[in-house]
Amino acid sequence: MSETSATTAIGVICKAPKPGASKTRLIPKLGAERAAALSRAFLIDLSSVIVAVGQTHAACGYAVCSPASAAEDLAAFLPPSFGYLVETDSVLGGVLARSASALLARGHASVILVNGDSPTLPCDILIQAIVALRRPGAQVVFSPALDGGYTLIGLTLPAPQVFANIPWSTERVLEVSRTRALEAGLRVEMIDPWYDIDDEASLAWLLDDLAGQRLPGLTMRGAEAPATRKVLALDA
Repeated sequence: MSETSATTAIGVICKAPKPGASKTRLIPKLGAERAAALSRAFLIDLSSVIVAVGQTHAACGYAVCSPASAAEDLAAFLPPSFGYLVETDSVLGGVLARSASALLARGHASVILVNGDSPTLPCDILIQAIVALRRPGAQVVFSPALDGGYTLIGLTLPAPQVFANIPWSTERVLEVSRTRALEAGLRVEMIDPWYDIDDEASLAWLLDDLAGQRLPGLTMRGAEAPATRKVLALDA
């Protein structure tokens, strides 16, 4: 048995943070430099959660990034245990479909793809996904997002149809993605929901979460996210 055959790959869909090109919808509120710093902090905090989960549940972290130069930039602050996968496509679905196939082809038994904008993602949600994917007959797992998308998708097999013709950046992303999976005859499981941060409304969710408030629709508290707290001046 190979070293990867019983493991789960957890791929973070991300880009190297750049002022003016990162978290652009937050620039009017935070400024370009701080928005980029926040994007970097998100990745630091999320990767720390992934490493912690990997140590107890046989999972490996990857940065799924573009262009190729992004891997070197990201390696400056992501954990040394992380691997890198470069995938470029003008459509998100193409990146997701090829990333899932590529990580499975590396010998992992399952793959989880997670948005890089969820710095408070609890360990328990990743663990739920890993456990679900290791059940006999498991094929597709979703963690819904509060905005109608999904925070993560888990797969035990390549399934490009799940990512085809999806109305990305709309509140119907999860609905249509789940429909695509069911139409393909795949078994689908839903786990606990979470949220990602890409505009001022979701930034408000983050601030409430970091302040210890339980967000409507969520069943657990978020991770501590120390790097994010520091950028938001909440570390005191």
